[in-house]
Amino acid sequence: MRILLAEDDPLLGDGLQAGLNQLGFQVDWVRDGVAAERELRAGVHAAAVLDLGLPRLDGLDVLAAVRRAGIRLPVLVLTARDAVAERIRGLDSGADDYVIKPVDLHELAARLRALVRRAHGQPQERLQAQGVVLDAATRSVTLDGAPVSLSTREFDLLHALMLGAGRVQSREQLEQQLYRWGQEVESNAVEVHIHHLRRKLGAGLIQTVRGVGYRLAAQPAP
Repeated sequence: MRILLAEDDPLLGDGLQAGLNQLGFQVDWVRDGVAAERELRAGVHAAAVLDLGLPRLDGLDVLAAVRRAGIRLPVLVLTARDAVAERIRGLDSGADDYVIKPVDLHELAARLRALVRRAHGQPQERLQAQGVVLDAATRSVTLDGAPVSLSTREFDLLHALMLGAGRVQSREQLEQQLYRWGQEVESNAVEVHIHHLRRKLGAGLIQTVRGVGYRLAAQPAP
């Protein structure tokens, strides 16, 4: 799951990026409000963690601007501004969640997963399809109750497909969800990961829509 982190404090930003990466997120980090607005408008992230006290453009102004533009990306505001009036202002500006610094890293990760699930209409932490159960919190997958070992990329790809179950996603869209800035992407990486997922989870789980992309099959293939 690819996340945008907008935080100007170098120590906090470095710690959040490293910690969230260890918990399975792909984190792109920007340090000012102008960059944050630009990346939010790009629409390549699953969610964003937004500090309010950003240089060049305040976080609330960033949030208001992207909401006026119709961008629905889930945004979690992370700030030291703990007054009730500030929290209300943040939520009224379009924040989906509001967390006061300092925050426990595991709580932050859980809140991000919940925001992304709700954005995709998925109320449960565990996603299920054709005997496959994916638990995003534990990063585990089972098939008919038996554990299945997946690589990091395979898990992230399966997660993206299960979140968007029934929706066709292009190779480029899937790559955007799997790789953060600076990571090298092989030209056939998505195809290779899908081949491995089909071998481990069954050929009928992921459908190829020729010339368009891939989707999770609504029903087992005949």
